[in-house]
Amino acid sequence: QVQVAESGGGLVQSGGSLRLSCAASGRTFSGYTVAWFRQAPGTEREVVSYINWSGRITYYSESVKGRFTISRGNNRNTVYLQMNSLKPEDTGVYYCAARYGIGTTVVAEYDYWGQGTQVTVSS
Repeated sequence: QVQVAESGGGLVQSGGSLRLSCAASGRTFSGYTVAWFRQAPGTEREVVSYINWSGRITYYSESVKGRFTISRGNNRNTVYLQMNSLKPEDTGVYYCAARYGIGTTVVAEYDYWGQGTQVTVSS
């Protein structure tokens, strides 16, 4: 029903910035929480950030707090993740995910997933 697709990944040097985008199609994100997860090789998928429908509630993992900013576009169907001061440990596949209702850091609670976009931070 709802499809999400990520874009904006790439290769960046340590200390650089990238902005990831998550766009919905098929249905709107009305009432949905949108989250970003990432997965490095050999590791479990972990939450990075999430934002609720209004944008008033946001969450950041401790490792990215102060460096990353999540936001919604004007049409509410696009969510951005601005990543600044990138570190090599930020490297991984970044996934956009959505669920109806309040935010959670639990992977299994999200119903809709993008295919991921690779972020590589070189040292």
